[in-house]
This record gives sequence, C-alpha cells and structure tokens, in this order.
Amino acid sequence: MSFRDKIIPWDALPAWRNAFRATGKHLVVTNGCFDILHPGHVTYLEAARGFGDGLLVGVNGDEATRQLKGPNRPVNSQADRAIVLAALESVAAVCIFEEKTATRFLERAQPDIYAKGGDYTLETLNQDERRAVEAAGGRIKLIPFVPGKSTTAILEKISRL
Repeated sequence: MSFRDKIIPWDALPAWRNAFRATGKHLVVTNGCFDILHPGHVTYLEAARGFGDGLLVGVNGDEATRQLKGPNRPVNSQADRAIVLAALESVAAVCIFEEKTATRFLERAQPDIYAKGGDYTLETLNQDERRAVEAAGGRIKLIPFVPGKSTTAILEKISRL
C-alpha cells in the first residue's frame, strides 16, 4: 500500500473505521501536531501501535497548530505532516482534523485505545476527549515521555545556528 493511500479524508473516516472494526482488529488512536518529526515522536508512535492492531494518527490542521504552538508554526504544512506520518511503518492511517482539541476526531474515530504521551495524566487530559473515548467503549493508555526530544528544542537549536 502506498503511504498516500493511508491518508484518510475527514468525511471518509467513519467508513474507514467501520471497515477496520469489521475485521475484528483493535484500533489505537493518537493525535497531535507532529510538526517536525523526531525520535520522540517515532518512539511514541511505535509504542502506541503496540497497544492494538493498527494505529490511526489524527493531525491538527495548520490553523489549529498555529493556535496551539504560536504564530510561526507549523513549520510543515498539514499535508506534508500527514505524508511523513503515513510513510511510517507503525502508522496504519492518518486523518487531518481542524480543531485544537481532538474531541470531534475521537467521536468519529471511536478508538478501542486512545494513546497519549506521558506528559498527560487521566486528570490533566482534556476531559471532553476522555469522555468521547469512554462513551464509545474505549480505554486510555499513557506512554512515557521521551525526555529531551521535542520540536521546540529542535527549533531553538536551529535558531542558534
């Protein structure tokens, strides 16, 4: 399968999820900006994939990323970020969503497992996202944070060059 075929349009996500569910497999979902992919990201994505049979990654759109990360972000467009993620072996599919929070995305994706980084706890996780996952019968798994690996650190290093 071409990595381009792994990019699922927003409107096609329910049908994709239904087809995946019909196979009896367990879907893991995560989300984020994934602006400049680094070892922390790929370690996290590989760990998330290990919780089920396929990993769907939700990518914040460009405007949401600006709102979350600041006016100079994203560095890479939403389309480019989706392509890079889709090319990873650990990723079954990628879907871009427009909002800052993943609530609508999670309602549409209906994950069996929702994976989040270890910088969150069940209490600090967006509670609307938590309710969306739990309402669909899903569970939340936290993945340990990879220290010293971040897009912000990479951009700070570049700015000092």
